[in-house]
Amino acid sequence: MLLLKPNCECCDVDLPVDSQDARSCSFECTFCKSCAETVFDGTCPNCGGELLRRPIRPAELLARFPASTERFVKDHPECAHLKT
Repeated sequence: MLLLKPNCECCDVDLPVDSQDARSCSFECTFCKSCAETVFDGTCPNCGGELLRRPIRPAELLARFPASTERFVKDHPECAHLKT
């Protein structure tokens, strides 16, 4: 089941479960729309896979299948300027 990570791995911006701006690859690496498009040009820096809009889990299923609360931030050189 998709983890629904709570943040962008690059800039650490919050990505709520209903965010239209969350992008992920088939390995569930998760980025915001801005980083996915402008920093990584739609390609996951971890696996080389395509970054696509993350599906939204129906609200009525979130209680039974909650999103992850663990934040993931990777040390991508391309993201260094975003972390101040």
